[in-house]
Amino acid sequence: MNSKASLSEASKNYRKGRYAEALDALNALIDIRKDAETYALLARTLAKLGLKSEAASAFTLAAGFEEPDAADHLREAMKLHFEDGNEDQALLYGMRLLPKAPKDADIAFVLVSIFMKRGRMDIARQFKVALSESPLPLHHNLARKLLTDDFGDETNHQLARNLLKHAPDSFKWRFLNLIYARESCDFEAIDRLSPPVRKALAKGQVDILANDLAFCNISWTGSERLNRMATIGLKPVPPALTAARRTQPHRWGEKIRIGYVSADFWDMHATMKLLQGVLELHDRKRFDVTLFCHTPKDNLARNRTDRSRWGTVVDIHGLANDAVAEIVRAREIDVLVDLKGHTLGSRPGIFNAAAAPIQVGWLGFPGSTTHVDLDYVIGDPVVLPESSKAFYHEKFCRLPDCYQPNDPLRRPLAAPTPRPALGLPEAAFVLASFNANRKITAETLDRWFAILRQAENSLLWILPDNGRTEANIRKRAQAAGIDGERIRFTSKMNYEDHLNRLPAADLGLDTWPYNGHTTTSEQLWAGVPVLTVKGTNFASRVSESLLNTIGLPELVAADADHYVATAVSLSRDRERLAGYRERLAANRFTMPLFDAERFCRHLERAFEAMVERAKAGLAPDHLDVSALPARNGSFAPTAAGEIAPPALRRA
Repeated sequence: MNSKASLSEASKNYRKGRYAEALDALNALIDIRKDAETYALLARTLAKLGLKSEAASAFTLAAGFEEPDAADHLREAMKLHFEDGNEDQALLYGMRLLPKAPKDADIAFVLVSIFMKRGRMDIARQFKVALSESPLPLHHNLARKLLTDDFGDETNHQLARNLLKHAPDSFKWRFLNLIYARESCDFEAIDRLSPPVRKALAKGQVDILANDLAFCNISWTGSERLNRMATIGLKPVPPALTAARRTQPHRWGEKIRIGYVSADFWDMHATMKLLQGVLELHDRKRFDVTLFCHTPKDNLARNRTDRSRWGTVVDIHGLANDAVAEIVRAREIDVLVDLKGHTLGSRPGIFNAAAAPIQVGWLGFPGSTTHVDLDYVIGDPVVLPESSKAFYHEKFCRLPDCYQPNDPLRRPLAAPTPRPALGLPEAAFVLASFNANRKITAETLDRWFAILRQAENSLLWILPDNGRTEANIRKRAQAAGIDGERIRFTSKMNYEDHLNRLPAADLGLDTWPYNGHTTTSEQLWAGVPVLTVKGTNFASRVSESLLNTIGLPELVAADADHYVATAVSLSRDRERLAGYRERLAANRFTMPLFDAERFCRHLERAFEAMVERAKAGLAPDHLDVSALPARNGSFAPTAAGEIAPPALRRA
């Protein structure tokens, strides 16, 4: 039999699934016929017999011939090496095929899998669109891991759209698209994507929310019952793990050892603008403070503060969760505080690895940190009312004033920027919101438009993150009959300049169901009254808590209609509005909101109460911290426009 006939016979055996016979024929043939066709058939036969490494070698030989299928043969060799665990060889072949990767999902899958494992997300993300355009769910799941928090990146939007196009019935991809739509205020897309979600929820199918991110969920629903259902990527914590953690051997010391865990330990992050003064004020005679830091290196490079003033910094960047938990235990931390919750860069795995006898959620996430092994959530009576207890697995630890710390020493007093320099008319009634795009819901924006219609000579001053957001807001305004000149867009700027521009607003307009948090306290610090709506979950109650603590409870509207009516009324009663501004100017130096020392003493009392229960062998229970006596005297502004700290008082 000649070589052509032998190849034909081998091919026939292969097609009929007689792989052993095909291999016998090819072994006899290979000595006399060495070409791409023969090696390729040999490779496919070896692969069917489970001999992946040998098959990859045969495909490599086939690829050595200059013919149209050479790249395809090399691609198959790469895939087989990857499946066989030979990642170095697979990567070598993948790099030879690199120009094809942006359009070839198989090549992209191998390269992305390897680069992700090696920590090179910067390279891996170049191929996310190719994976999203593949028909294979395996590729889609990997593509989703390549999404970034850059909501201005069009490839992220394209990826989300592609994933839903391939699986239109998938709530996972539907929620993903809704996230991106909300980030750019694409209300048309939200209206198009939302009906299946609303329909399912109306039928009681709350399990669909397991496809939503907890942090994103609170931007569109103020229902605490629904908020706790958003758990994508999170697994329940076994009760036995919690019980074992609480009862594991632990040495209590004379001082209480507090550990804070965050990716935000640099001075210009919003969390640290609030928190760093409290960290410095901790009583070192009674508390040891450790910061378990996994802050990205590029953010650390921007830090200008001596972080040792905050506590002992332990770098855990790049360490596995179990390894971090072991470090926490070795340092005998009594109370470990999660400052991130369900926000970008969180490390829930540390807390789910039995790191400390007492574990607490605070500040970073306004709600229950579902499926994370926490004993307490720190709040206050406004954000955590009695009615909310049924929706939290954590026990409440309520501070007497406001749960949010504020640092007057790191916030310079505003030196107001003149309106003309900001492009604002001198005589206009300026309504301002500097909240994130995703917080501006269609209902909120429509209420703002209702105010503009009724408030004479008013305009809306807002901060979009990107041009797409601005275009979408303009489009909705036009549809609502609002003149485009009555909406003024501004841009991000450095912190001091931002504080200086805030007093140019007459009234701050809050968002719901996700309020301004740091944004609201910044406006209040700058002397700008903020109008909010009474909320129904933690995220929507924060501004009320801030306003109560600064002494302006009148600016908490009962509902959205009252919100509109109040704003319109204030536009017509400038004397009343001026009274609110005067009250703010005085209260920020006397009321508890900006009293970091008072806050720190209350926080320390909270930690002491937690430790007292644990040392007594008692399970965590709801705690309400008693208030210290009101301050005598006030902070005083210095000539430099900062605040002089008072002498420290100990509780």
